[in-house]
Amino acid sequence: SQEPIFYVASRGHHADIGGITPGSIPPFSTSIQEEGIIIDNFLIVESGTLKEKEFERLLLSSENPARNGEERKHDINAQIAAVRKGILELGNLIGKYGLSTVQAYMGHIRENSAEAMSDALQEYLGDKESKESSFEDFLDNGAKIIVNIKIMKKENRVPSFHAVVDFEGTSPQMDNNLNAPIAVTKAAVLYVFRLLINKDIPLNSGCLDQIEIVIPEGSLLNPDSNAAVVGGNVETSQRITDVLLGALGIAAASQGTMNNFVFGPADDSGKQYYETVAGGSGAVDGSDGASAIQVHMTNTQSTDPEILEHRFREIRLESFRIRAGSGGDGKNKGGNGVIREINFLEPRKISIVSERRKIPPYGVSGGKSASCGSNILRKVSGEEIDMGGKVERIVESGETVIIKTPGGGGFGSKP
Repeated sequence: SQEPIFYVASRGHHADIGGITPGSIPPFSTSIQEEGIIIDNFLIVESGTLKEKEFERLLLSSENPARNGEERKHDINAQIAAVRKGILELGNLIGKYGLSTVQAYMGHIRENSAEAMSDALQEYLGDKESKESSFEDFLDNGAKIIVNIKIMKKENRVPSFHAVVDFEGTSPQMDNNLNAPIAVTKAAVLYVFRLLINKDIPLNSGCLDQIEIVIPEGSLLNPDSNAAVVGGNVETSQRITDVLLGALGIAAASQGTMNNFVFGPADDSGKQYYETVAGGSGAVDGSDGASAIQVHMTNTQSTDPEILEHRFREIRLESFRIRAGSGGDGKNKGGNGVIREINFLEPRKISIVSERRKIPPYGVSGGKSASCGSNILRKVSGEEIDMGGKVERIVESGETVIIKTPGGGGFGSKP
């Protein structure tokens, strides 16, 4: 048989793949098994035929099986269709230009990205031969993420400018779910250093050819295979980004959380809803931060109120507004967060995974920190309870969940 010459991939987000809470983002998981079914290299299509029954069994192959299996099948079919479309378009490309040309340009794109990264590092250095900086920030539970970045010119190497990103000193792996898989840490490094490149290039791994990444084994950024990681993917990834931006000194911290909010029936059956909530972005030199925006790698937007209330008749969106004054002050001000109030007309089980409820988003170069976020339950009586950053509870009919998201930090001292 012939060896593969390309791999086509499709990445999708499934609303639920099992786990101990609806939406597969349990706030208090302590192992990856509690976060959903574990899939290791399952062949979903064989000889052009979807292995539907086998896939159904896979969805149930856990103490905490996937919910809403029909929706999962629709989702996986959409991903298969995307992969087939990718194969078709790749075949068209090879048919038009020839395999050798396509493969050559793959190399050219990667080499061009490496050169663009080298140029960006050279521009960042200015007239210096090298530059070294460190920065640290904390998760709300006190765990530390620290990075040392050294940028230098390497003789006898083309492209010649190179960076070492070292997370030595970061806190050890934890027994909560804020551990970040090593792929998440690398993705955050790629994202931040891509920001330095002021050229229109496709995102690809050539950008990392100029960057050496050191992640201590056993740290919360390089945990073992049984570690709980669902919060690391959505929350710690934001903190890694904040730390890298702080070390480079190019932006104040953004809200630093995705404010993950999930609700569904109390018995875990039926439809689940999952959203992330916008906040403030950090200011940069010469520009204020944006308000009410998804920051960095969230890749999601809020559902329109009309669609949300139509599909989930058990809730009413009471308010969705900018949280005035939550951005950090400075020569350039940080963006403001938002306030999102959802009233429940029927009892529902909710989960919230969020950060920046205790440690505020930092300011840079004399800029002020932004306001922390909060998650509040307003009871029918009007009493308001602070639920903390990690929440799992039943919300009764008539109660309202209020999510106040953090702003972004300010940049520079006021003149």
